[in-house]
Amino acid sequence: EVQLVESGGGLVQAGGSLRLSCAASGFTFDDYAIGWFRQAPGKEREGVSCISSSDRRTYYADSVKGRFTISSDNAKNTVFLQMNSLKPEDTAVYYCAADPIFSLCGSPSYEMDYWGKGTLVTVSS
Repeated sequence: EVQLVESGGGLVQAGGSLRLSCAASGFTFDDYAIGWFRQAPGKEREGVSCISSSDRRTYYADSVKGRFTISSDNAKNTVFLQMNSLKPEDTAVYYCAADPIFSLCGSPSYEMDYWGKGTLVTVSS
């Protein structure tokens, strides 16, 4: 059974940091790109960041460049999203997702193969 389990969300003040984790199981981790997406109430889903598990290529949305860092621990089949300098507009449910195609990862309209259930990040002003 494929599982993607997010953790690390919570409430933080503007300017603070959070580290999200995505623990993957049930598929060959090295063959997949793992992406982080977010969706705020009343807004469309946004691709935030992606990493290729095989060669560590990364993608960042312009809105998070310089503030968020994605990384992976292939030995633990886990991807992390370090979020610094958080802003109230970063408030959303954050989902991790997996797909074999890195080049499409991060596209808000592309349906990744597997999705987690999400973790809520709330940034207070």
